[in-house]
Amino acid sequence: MKKNIILFDMDGTLTESRQKFNSTILSSTLVELSQHADIGIVTGSDYDYLEEQLSPLLNSSIRCCLHLLPCNGTKYYAPPELASQKFELTEEVSMQKQLGKASWRRLMEILVLKQLKASELDIPLAGHFISARGSMINWSPSGRNADNEDRQKFMRYDRKFNFRKRNLSEIRGDLTSAQLDNIIVKLGGDTSFDIYPTGWDKTFALRYFDGSNIWFVGDRALSPNGNDYEIHKACEPRSYNTSGPEETISIVNEIIRQIQGE
Repeated sequence: MKKNIILFDMDGTLTESRQKFNSTILSSTLVELSQHADIGIVTGSDYDYLEEQLSPLLNSSIRCCLHLLPCNGTKYYAPPELASQKFELTEEVSMQKQLGKASWRRLMEILVLKQLKASELDIPLAGHFISARGSMINWSPSGRNADNEDRQKFMRYDRKFNFRKRNLSEIRGDLTSAQLDNIIVKLGGDTSFDIYPTGWDKTFALRYFDGSNIWFVGDRALSPNGNDYEIHKACEPRSYNTSGPEETISIVNEIIRQIQGE
């Protein structure tokens, strides 16, 4: 592994939210970056979404220096040694085991009740509302099966009524009342919530790169409610907040200049 590792969020950073990677925008820039550093992708999404959205990148010439870190890095897929090999899961942890059966069930009860309440509202209901990913949970009130039209409708509703911010506060209160203070809830992407044990935020991914120079680029880095906040703080001053793939290009070029100047 190279001495430099640049970690990227996925949605809103390398791709538009829940959209596929646009090879014409970032591919050449990331190929150049790979000459100077390894590249890691740390996302709240599970591996299936990472594979779906980043397929062109995962099958590109730089795949042997790509570290895949779904579920905040609580799952780790090391780079294949050969271009013909698959990415293999080498590390993972269990949220249910960490919390214990009783706490896990109580958390699920809270989320089911929140979903039933949300289902009474004028929002799309696409299905797959609670995604248990082994090491974390994603709650999507409109459903992970929502298409782009449904996502946009939910986002308009959210902006108008501050739905997610209100529910963020309510869920945290419910967890406190249930004596589940060891569980963190964050806004995930544009439509959902990421839920995981204390300490299992994206800084979890840093343990795989001890001794390396680490940069981080993400789009949810400036608000404490965003799921990039902790890793952005941990990687300062080598951390950047981006508005999307176009700005990510400029940031990558700046990182390359920094590495060349070292």
